[in-house]
Amino acid sequence: MQTVKLSSGKNIPVIGLGTWKLPTEKIDQIIRDSIEVGFRHFDCAWGYENEEQIGNVFKEIFSTDKSKREDFWITSKLHNIFHDPKDVQWACEQSIQNLGCDYLDLFLIHWPISFEKRDDLDPEPLDFNTFTISTVDIPLIQTWKAMEKLVEKGLVKSIGVSNFSIDHLKEILKEAQIKPVVNQVENHPYLQQEDLVQFCKENQIQVIAYSPLGSLDSKQKDDPSILDDPIIKEISQRLNCLPAQVVLKWQIQRGLIVIPKSSNPLHMKENLQALEFTLSQEDMDKIKSINRNYRFLNPMNFWGITVFEEIKKD
Repeated sequence: MQTVKLSSGKNIPVIGLGTWKLPTEKIDQIIRDSIEVGFRHFDCAWGYENEEQIGNVFKEIFSTDKSKREDFWITSKLHNIFHDPKDVQWACEQSIQNLGCDYLDLFLIHWPISFEKRDDLDPEPLDFNTFTISTVDIPLIQTWKAMEKLVEKGLVKSIGVSNFSIDHLKEILKEAQIKPVVNQVENHPYLQQEDLVQFCKENQIQVIAYSPLGSLDSKQKDDPSILDDPIIKEISQRLNCLPAQVVLKWQIQRGLIVIPKSSNPLHMKENLQALEFTLSQEDMDKIKSINRNYRFLNPMNFWGITVFEEIKKD
C-alpha cells in the first residue's frame, strides 16, 4: 500500500476505509472484508457510534498471529462534547478501549465547534428554545493543548484536526507546541478547496479527503452526481477504468489522502485499484476545471450551525 509521511514522521496509507454510517448489522463483515482485500487504514470516530462494533473485530484480529496492531492505521476523533480540556484524555481513552487497541495512530478534533456536554453524553444536545444544537464557548487552543498531552503520554502517535478552515488552523498554529499533522475535510472535484489545500501544504499539514466521491448515502435529490459528470465519465471510458477510480486517483495525485466508504468487497477492491494507473496532467487539469464549490455536508443543514463561510451552491 502506498503511504505518505506525515510531519510527525509516521507513514499513513493513502487510501483508508471511511466508517461513518456503515450498516450496523453488517459492520463485522465489512471490516473483515476490507482487511481481506487489503485495507489497513481505518477512519473512525466516537460520534459515529460504531467504534465498539469495529473494535470487536480488531480485538479478534490482533489476538491472532496473522495480523499485528502496528500493521494497521487507526484514526479516531474527539467529539464536540469533549472539547473541555479535562474531558479530552477520557474521550481518547474511550475510543482506544472501544476500538480494541493500545493506542491510536491519529486523533483528530472532529469539528471546530464545542457542544454542551450533558450527563447522558448526548452527541447532539438540542437547545429546546432554538431547536438547534446547544453550543459552548471553549477556545480551540485550549482543546489543542490537551490533545498535545495525549502524544506526550503515548496514547496517540499523531494529532490533527477535521473540518478546520484556514482561520481555524491559524488559531492553532499560533500557539501549538505540536503542529496538526492532518486536516480532514470534505474534498472532491466539486469542492476542491484549493486555497485550503495550499495553506495546509505550506504548513506541512496533510489533507485527508472525506466524501471524496461526494456523499452518496446522504445525497439529496437536487445534489449533483460527481460520478456522472461528463468529464469524469469521458476520462474513465478512455482509460478503461471506473469513474470512482478516476476521482480517487485525481485526489491522490494532487497529494491528498482519501477515505471512501464502501460496504461492498468488490467496490473496496476497485477503490484500491485506483493506485494502479496514472492520470495525465491534461486529465488532472480537466478535473480541476469542474470545481463548483459545492458542499454536500453542511452543518447548517443538520445542526443549524454556521461552520463554513461559503454557501452551498450549484
